Amino acid sequence: MSFADRTLVCRECGREFTFTAGEQEFFAQKGFTNEPGRCPECRAARKQRMASGSGASYDTGSYSGGGYGGGRREMFTAICSECGQTAYVPFQPRTDKPVYCSSCFERVRSYR
Repeated sequence: MSFADRTLVCRECGREFTFTAGEQEFFAQKGFTNEPGRCPECRAARKQRMASGSGASYDTGSYSGGGYGGGRREMFTAICSECGQTAYVPFQPRTDKPVYCSSCFERVRSYR
């Protein structure tokens, strides 16, 4: 497969940035199907915000990260169907569907 540099527009700051052939090859090797939506500067800033703890605030029962709405999201507590620990999920759990904590969800999702 052949890759060529492409110009994309950052969804946060609106500036154009180059999605290089090397980055495209890396994305393909990792199995990523979506191209980046943010420029390297906005990606780094977002990563920094998430690492500094201004991302999810599970103890308050709400989410204050980015996403489409950009606002606060109500979080619900549930018991993980796999390990029995407390799980925080962004939806109202139903009794007819299993609910998983983050680590069990990653494990279950990787089987698909």
